[in-house]
Amino acid sequence: MTELPNESNDSNKSVDSTESVTHQNHTDVTPEQPIPAYSRGNSKVDKPNHTKKIVLVLFVLIVLGVIAYGLYKSNQHSEPEVITLQGQMQMQQTSIAAKVPGRIAKIMVTEGDMVTVGQQLIEMDSPEINAKINQARAGKQMAQSQLDKAENGARPQEIAQAKAAWQANKAASDLAENTYQRVNRLYEEGLMARQKRDEAYAQYLATQDQTEAARLQYDLALEGARSEDKSAATAQVAQVDAQLDEALAAKKEANLKSPIAGIVDDVIVSAGEVIGQGVPLLTLVDTKDQWVVLNVTESYLNQFAIGQTFTGTIPALSSASAPYNKQFTVYATSTLSDFATWRPTNNDDGFDVRTFEVKARPSTPDSRIRSGMSVIVHINPINQTQE
Repeated sequence: MTELPNESNDSNKSVDSTESVTHQNHTDVTPEQPIPAYSRGNSKVDKPNHTKKIVLVLFVLIVLGVIAYGLYKSNQHSEPEVITLQGQMQMQQTSIAAKVPGRIAKIMVTEGDMVTVGQQLIEMDSPEINAKINQARAGKQMAQSQLDKAENGARPQEIAQAKAAWQANKAASDLAENTYQRVNRLYEEGLMARQKRDEAYAQYLATQDQTEAARLQYDLALEGARSEDKSAATAQVAQVDAQLDEALAAKKEANLKSPIAGIVDDVIVSAGEVIGQGVPLLTLVDTKDQWVVLNVTESYLNQFAIGQTFTGTIPALSSASAPYNKQFTVYATSTLSDFATWRPTNNDDGFDVRTFEVKARPSTPDSRIRSGMSVIVHINPINQTQE
């Protein structure tokens, strides 16, 4: 039993000796036989090949993309490019101004309100106008009374007084005539001095003149005023009537009313401000009077002849799925100033190209359209004017 450990040690020693010999043998054989390749070594060798394949695929894709882009651009150059023009909507604007100075008492509309013809917009307070109205009315009363007096003639009492004066003078004239005749007979008989006869005769002539004057006064009283006086009185009444109408018209103008039907675009003043004559107070826009303005070179002017129609898109009223298209009819064209002329840089570029302003009305006005909205128009350059 005590000898077993030694045996075990001897056996271990023999095994170790065997492994040493075996390892030594393997060490000696290694230079002669190649060592098989490991799997990790194979993956490192395949990686550059995989990268080359990726680069090659990318190169092919780039080449195909360049070819496709070239075909696309070639197709684009073969097809005509559509010309896009941008116009602007405009509407008839009316500025409301005061014809008389005064203070603004009340503003009866606000921006965006729809107004009708004759609707009152602003009420003004002007004491000067009221004073002129009162003065004209007083003058009319005075002139009318003078006309009535001229047309009606003298009063019955005045006529009776004139008649009485005429009859009294006639009686005095008859008495003077009889006295003269008696004195003249006595003078012829030598019983009366010539001086007395002459005095009686002079008295007779004087009473005749007074009688004639009294008769004329009586006739004037019966006849009334002369036609000239009546005409002058009538003209005076007409003059005062004109002054009164002027004052009333100024009063009416102080209460400003709308001359058109439309929308209040801008209110410039505020209540309580004192304004002068001709100062704009607010602006009205007639939504039914609309047109678009385009600046077109004469190369494409043949597509915008008078009476010709075209279609335009209004982005402000369009949506992503439904563009707002409107048909327009050209009604006016006019050339712009020289600053809008396109001039060639050399003789080979051709002649100067003028720019024209084209105006066109929509087929049917739209109350949603506002002044200043853009209008996009596409035209085909194939139809441009051939030089």
